[in-house]
Amino acid sequence: MLKSLYSLALASLLAAPAYAAELTAGPMAGPPTLRGVTLWLQADGASRATVEYWPEGTQGAKRRTAPLALTAEAQYAGHITVFGLEPGRRYSYRVVLNDKPAAGGKVYGFATQALWQWRTDAPDFTVLAGSCNYGNEPGYDRPGKPYGDRHLSIFKTMAAQKPDLTVWLGDNLYYREVDYDSPAGMAYRWQRDRSQGYLQEILQVGGHAAIWDDHDYGPNDSNKSFVFKGEALKLQQRYWANPSYGLPDVPGAFSTFSYNDADFFLLDNRWYRDDYRLTDSNRAMFGPAQMNWLKNALLASTAPFKVIAGGSQMLGRSPRGDSWVDYPAEREDFLKFLADAKIDGVIFLSGDVHRSELGKLERPGSYPLHDLTCSALTSGVYADEKLRNRPGVVPGTVVMGERNFCQLRFEGSKKERRLVLKVINDLGEQKWEQVLEAQALRHPKS
Repeated sequence: MLKSLYSLALASLLAAPAYAAELTAGPMAGPPTLRGVTLWLQADGASRATVEYWPEGTQGAKRRTAPLALTAEAQYAGHITVFGLEPGRRYSYRVVLNDKPAAGGKVYGFATQALWQWRTDAPDFTVLAGSCNYGNEPGYDRPGKPYGDRHLSIFKTMAAQKPDLTVWLGDNLYYREVDYDSPAGMAYRWQRDRSQGYLQEILQVGGHAAIWDDHDYGPNDSNKSFVFKGEALKLQQRYWANPSYGLPDVPGAFSTFSYNDADFFLLDNRWYRDDYRLTDSNRAMFGPAQMNWLKNALLASTAPFKVIAGGSQMLGRSPRGDSWVDYPAEREDFLKFLADAKIDGVIFLSGDVHRSELGKLERPGSYPLHDLTCSALTSGVYADEKLRNRPGVVPGTVVMGERNFCQLRFEGSKKERRLVLKVINDLGEQKWEQVLEAQALRHPKS
């Protein structure tokens, strides 16, 4: 009976005209595939959404997706998948709400991935990465100086880089005490923060993928005991356009996707996480099921670059911030797997610690592992000179006391493929650059 009533209500919404709804956030594209892309958007009320699209620069007939009902139950947010496109093409599109063009008919764009395999060298492409985005809200913020950046120029600076892909490395918003004590409060935080005007320009450029850390999962330093983690996962699914979330028999926010000649592995460092103070030598950050998935996914990957993204630092341990080092059995088992299986091309991405740096772990008989930490976008920053020169950190790569993001540029021919790493501050000033040659990320041939 309830299902029938819902079906009738949905049919009514799709068929009947409504008021002139408008976009409040987005549109935002997920990671594109060869023949399609998933677009996320949010409106200000119940509405019927479609996307009208066409090859960029052409005057050909426009195509339109099937309608999607944006409902109050989903905070008027939804995903529209566009498929049946041609690889390596740019497309223009606009959002239509209740049969009227939204945002004054503004035209946006996305690009499908190129079909380069077995044909040419992989295309060059640019990825941005960052973490720790705190949007101020007086009355619910901490007393005193606002924790978030009031100028918010960093997102305009990021958009100006014209990235093909942006990877959000957790703490992409911050739940407050008035948020994480109820599912309704958590949903409010997402709806409020995602709709902020300063975010829209970067959301509308390139594709986007995201992991979470403690602040967009639950309370500070939260672990697998958080009672509303099911609601947290629903919100992660609602507000991002990752290609997948977990497995049918292994829930969580982890996923993987390919972009040209790089495979990205998005890890969930909260759903299965034991508290680091647990007196158990087998305590885990990612859990056995997720680690089993990751090992198998890496073995299946043929990409020369394998980017593993986790919310916490993966290789090193500093006086501030948490780290996978606090889970030695799980971490050492994985590092041993990488060596024994001779997995080439691995680089880690992390956030959390409100500074950026390039960690490096030397491995006898193999190539060194790197962990590029990217933080903070808009949340509080600090400077502690004791953190600047530490074992396991590439000299000259620690950026503190200013908002910043990372750029990963994959470029060059197959024989000279390389990954150029940069940290750029909110003013667009480059802080450092490091080059990792693909050939140097391989096990020596025996």
